Amino acid sequence: MENKLRQYAQLALVSGVHLQKGQTLMIHADVMAASFVQIVCEEAYRYGAKEVVVRYGDEKLSRLHYLYQSEETLTTIHDWELESRLDYLKEGACVLHIVTDTPGIFADCDPRRIAQARLAYAKASEEIQKYTMNNICAWCIIAVPSPQWAMNVFPDCSQEEAIRKLWDAILASVHVDGHQDAIECWNKRNALFHKRVEKLNAYRFQALHFRNALGTDLRVHLVDDHLWEGGSETTSNGVSFNANMPTEEVFTMPHRSKVDGIVYASKPLDYNGVLITDFYLRFKDGKVVGFDAKNGKETLASLLSFDENSNRLGEVALVPYDSPISLSNLLFYNTLFDENASCHLALGDSYPSCLQGGLSMEKDALLKAGANQSMAHVDFMFGTKDLCVKGLCGTNEIMIMQDGNFTKEFQ
Repeated sequence: MENKLRQYAQLALVSGVHLQKGQTLMIHADVMAASFVQIVCEEAYRYGAKEVVVRYGDEKLSRLHYLYQSEETLTTIHDWELESRLDYLKEGACVLHIVTDTPGIFADCDPRRIAQARLAYAKASEEIQKYTMNNICAWCIIAVPSPQWAMNVFPDCSQEEAIRKLWDAILASVHVDGHQDAIECWNKRNALFHKRVEKLNAYRFQALHFRNALGTDLRVHLVDDHLWEGGSETTSNGVSFNANMPTEEVFTMPHRSKVDGIVYASKPLDYNGVLITDFYLRFKDGKVVGFDAKNGKETLASLLSFDENSNRLGEVALVPYDSPISLSNLLFYNTLFDENASCHLALGDSYPSCLQGGLSMEKDALLKAGANQSMAHVDFMFGTKDLCVKGLCGTNEIMIMQDGNFTKEFQ
């Protein structure tokens, strides 16, 4: 296991953030990931990192803050919190997020207070977010197990066994098995993603039409001059990186005002530590005009009202039903994994890189082109085994996915 964890750390540093010699690495992690963070730190220095800056969070403390702090305190963001991050980003640091989420940990907290706190931070940290949303810096998100997360995924196991099984599942999802060269494996996978992206971009689809037996019947228009992306991305100074590990998706930019129909979620969504289950969204002219959920409806409402445009789409992503994570038949209760087992949509902000010339556009120009702008970006899953996806080009319809998987043309 020690060998696999070191391979995982090396993969995150090389294929993830593509750490450069003499570069600063910023790590954001929960305290429960401390032992793995130490491995990453050691490997980073072996690769020639100038400095490794670690910032720990603690979900259990965050829960107490949400329960007991005043709204004024929750929404007060001190300048030093932002400046301490910006200083490193401005000097060219790369960023590694190590998530260790506990599904449902904030279930007894007021969703409105959580939303207010997170909105306040999002507004204050807008300049920081540009570094990742606009690919100014290389960044990557990976995960390690927490005891409660592992027990949610494997409820019939002892805690020790559940953690071991979740570690196995996480490492398998990123192709770390202790035998093959995981970095070379990711190089080959990135090449396959790029070929699929080239095929999708060549069609210049005007819209995508999604249908399945669950009830989804959604038409998503794409912005003119949209670009599909998938696999590795490139920073503004030419460094390739993989933002999500694992990843199975190709994605692009929907038009913020041209989404119509209904979509049913196929997996639960863990948002702000609350599980939202069995929900649907109804769109008209790009905006959510109706919704419901079996559980977590109030939390879903807080997402849709997070800011002015969190009720519009910023991303549409295609993932084959027979992806490795889907075939594992595991529900991870974690978007990093569950979104790579299912086609998904993101409410909120769009990625400027999914629009030709978007990275150099000002806000007004992006908005005019149809790019959504929001402080939120939250993925939810709607893919199913029987999902049908058609690409619309004028009067022509091209079958992109049938029975949940890509047709031969796009494999």
